[in-house]
Amino acid sequence: MELLFTLLATVVALGLLVTIHEYGHFWVARRCGVKVLRFSIGFGPALYSWRDRQGTEYAIAAIPLGGYVKMLDEREAPVPAEELEQAFNRKPVGQRIAVVAAGPIANFLLAIAAFWLIAVLGVTTVVPVLGPVAPDTPAAQAGLHENLELVAIDGAATPSWHEVNLQLIRRLGETGVLDVQAREHQGGAIQHYQVKLNDWLKGAEEPDPLSALGLSRWQPKVPPRIGQVESGGPAASAGLQPGDLIVAVEGKAVSDWVGEVVPAIQASAQRELQISVERDGRQLELNLTPAAKAQNDVVVGYVGAGVDAFEWPADMRREIHHNPLMAIPVALGKTWDMTALTLDSLKKMLTGLVSAKNLSGPITIAKVAGASAKSGLESFLSFIAYLSISLGVLNLLPVPVLDGGHLVYYVAEWIRGKPLSERIQTWGLQIGLSLIVGVMLFAIYNDISRLGG
Repeated sequence: MELLFTLLATVVALGLLVTIHEYGHFWVARRCGVKVLRFSIGFGPALYSWRDRQGTEYAIAAIPLGGYVKMLDEREAPVPAEELEQAFNRKPVGQRIAVVAAGPIANFLLAIAAFWLIAVLGVTTVVPVLGPVAPDTPAAQAGLHENLELVAIDGAATPSWHEVNLQLIRRLGETGVLDVQAREHQGGAIQHYQVKLNDWLKGAEEPDPLSALGLSRWQPKVPPRIGQVESGGPAASAGLQPGDLIVAVEGKAVSDWVGEVVPAIQASAQRELQISVERDGRQLELNLTPAAKAQNDVVVGYVGAGVDAFEWPADMRREIHHNPLMAIPVALGKTWDMTALTLDSLKKMLTGLVSAKNLSGPITIAKVAGASAKSGLESFLSFIAYLSISLGVLNLLPVPVLDGGHLVYYVAEWIRGKPLSERIQTWGLQIGLSLIVGVMLFAIYNDISRLGG
């Protein structure tokens, strides 16, 4: 059932992104007088298709990993004389640029719409208040301490932990000073803290920016009652069930999930633990062996179980809500910031400041789609917006085969007054195709490596 839900969430997410992207090409092509032969969502044989009055075939194909808009073009097939004016290759270079650019632009517009809807609906988030700060870490050396509320990082407001993490991710691999503005929770003047970075998390395969600085999130005392158990995981194998209350680990009484149970599990990778649980008024003894996984170059234990839902104190919750008009600049700003972050991350990946292991493929996308859909509408809309921005940015890269590569060809034609030679365009397409296939295979390899971990 869980796998089916994940697949459904993935198909919905990718289907929406692809449809919007291809509709951008389609809409502009129609308005430039280009005849569209086929609008396909997916590749391969059509599962369902129909035609409109203008002869365009609309198809839903078997492989839902992309799509395309096929236009009348003399370079692909002979065109009857009476339809030559509707051929894409006969249109002025400015119109061809508009048609190609419309796909990525549609993705950015989708992201803006998603962020706007989130802003209007509003979200309830946790105030970013610090928990214990690890000694002899960059944060401790800068003077940051428990109970500080993070107000801004590098001048950008941080009303929630989500914004805190985004601002920290921007600084991955860098050397310099991280400017943190913070104040005592529920009062006090804002002060600046200068955190020194030196090749910070350069090349880390699974960076955890918060803990790498020595920071932790303030957490209320959470009863260690099991809420979710991962099918086939160590917790399920040990017999743990949703609703179980863990009362002791290795004979030591526990009452806090975050401060007691999680550290005991993380410190016991592949080592059997005896745990006592209360279930239906009875106490049971279970043997639990946490599996091992790498986290910030350290092996920690995990069991595939989550804590039951709990209530945060009112002063630690924050409502973020905007009226429809004020939500517009908020949505534009978030789309701009995420686009800049995506480009910066690509640059850092190419220069080695960020590990290429962070590149994700369809398996990771599917897992995130499923998790975000389960977390609620706001999480799923955010996922759609981030993925749409990534798709828009990647398609604008100057790589032949992608929209950006075609734009390079057309801009060169506009400057030269004539197209690039067929030989150059063919070479470019071959190189671009090889590069894209290589990147896709590497991303899938990363996905499989994460599954193995």
